[in-house]
Amino acid sequence: MKFLRLVILLFALTPGTALGAGTTMAARDVPVGLSKAPHRFDLVGLHWRGSGAVSFRTRSVAGRWSAWRPAAPEDDGPDARTHEPRGRGWHLGSPYWTGASNRLQVRASGRVTRVRAYYVWSPSKALPTRRLSTAGSPLIFSRASWRANERIRRAKPRYADAVRFAVVHHTAGSNSYTRAQAGSIVRGIQRYHVLANGWDDIGYNFLIDKYGQIFEGRFGGIDKNVVGAHAQGFNTGSTGIALIGNYGATSITPAARTALTRLLAWRLDVAHVDPLSTLTWRSTGNPKYPAGRNVTLRTISGHRDTGYTTCPGSRLYAELPAITRAVNGLGLPKIYFPAVTGGPGGLVHFTAELTEPLPWSVVVSERDGSVVATGQGAGAAVDWTWDARTIPAGRYRYAIDAGPTVRPATGLVVGTTTYSPLTALAKPALITPNGDGRSESTLVRYKLREPSLVTATVVDAAGRSVSAIREAYGP
Repeated sequence: MKFLRLVILLFALTPGTALGAGTTMAARDVPVGLSKAPHRFDLVGLHWRGSGAVSFRTRSVAGRWSAWRPAAPEDDGPDARTHEPRGRGWHLGSPYWTGASNRLQVRASGRVTRVRAYYVWSPSKALPTRRLSTAGSPLIFSRASWRANERIRRAKPRYADAVRFAVVHHTAGSNSYTRAQAGSIVRGIQRYHVLANGWDDIGYNFLIDKYGQIFEGRFGGIDKNVVGAHAQGFNTGSTGIALIGNYGATSITPAARTALTRLLAWRLDVAHVDPLSTLTWRSTGNPKYPAGRNVTLRTISGHRDTGYTTCPGSRLYAELPAITRAVNGLGLPKIYFPAVTGGPGGLVHFTAELTEPLPWSVVVSERDGSVVATGQGAGAAVDWTWDARTIPAGRYRYAIDAGPTVRPATGLVVGTTTYSPLTALAKPALITPNGDGRSESTLVRYKLREPSLVTATVVDAAGRSVSAIREAYGP
């Protein structure tokens, strides 16, 4: 019976040891001073209580001690007032990649009442040679490729209505890792973020290693507006990209720079956001920017722009303007800032910006693909108004298109019931009466709320009236 109780205790101290690609984690309260780890580790994070600060160093399995490092409070984090923040009363330290180690030494300054270490062992496993590309993305290692542990995720992903800016991070820790170890680092960070910090999943939306390999981060879809836990107060509406390593005194490699540029260019194109723009964003709350504070940000910002942190390191932060200019020149032409105002039952105004003058079109359709309305034009600005005053309330799809080399902007037009003496819909809305046997007739259905004169007008592709049918109704 004693042996059985011991096994249960050890399992409780090493949550998730049987889950996911051999990555394990053990938690121990540690004294100030020298501490032997319960097993080998290659990533460690410290939590502590009290108003003081904690620093640590680690000893490699070869017997070499690292430099002392501050157990810096986790710069990243979920938004306040959500279910995700945990660890009240604890300072949550960042996860540091240490390489294979077996000893930890901790020292404290100021009032520190308790220190807990989380030792992660994430053995190297070769990544598959094949990476995936979705919706025109650069090649990315999917969560399945880097062996994310889907069993430890705590909740379904949350989604913002749009992505409007990107926040660039570094993970801190060592820059000395091999290509094969990069996936191990990502697995270790996921385990620490979930099982130590109590977050739903890994905090970042994407990670990039020094070899230029891109990793899918938080679960939910790389082209979806997944809300991460990477910049407290600024998670909703942003995408978080972390460079693996510490870039305070070291520049990122050319391979990492190229990967970051391509990833930003693609992800902001999916969001139809100009990388050179700035925006005003309302914080949902963090130590630097209280909830409700309006903050001016660049579309491509460093983490330090959103809170009290040195992330993403001084060298990487200094490179962001040049990286932004490179992003701006990649993959043109593009559609920026599509916007729709109004809805069925009234006038619907479509606008967007193009990076160069081009012929453009707007198509509004029903869910089954039946076209309801179209508009065309040419130039660097999309500006078209759909007269939808007689259109029934509902959800309609729209697409703003500018040719085969431009990613179209798509979305929904939603209308509520508004008073109009007439609601009508022609199905199909487009006909081609040329004898080819396709769409040569249409059925117009309408409903009157009061006696009226009804006119149905047929127009050609240029908007010129071809014929009109009038019917009078009244007492």
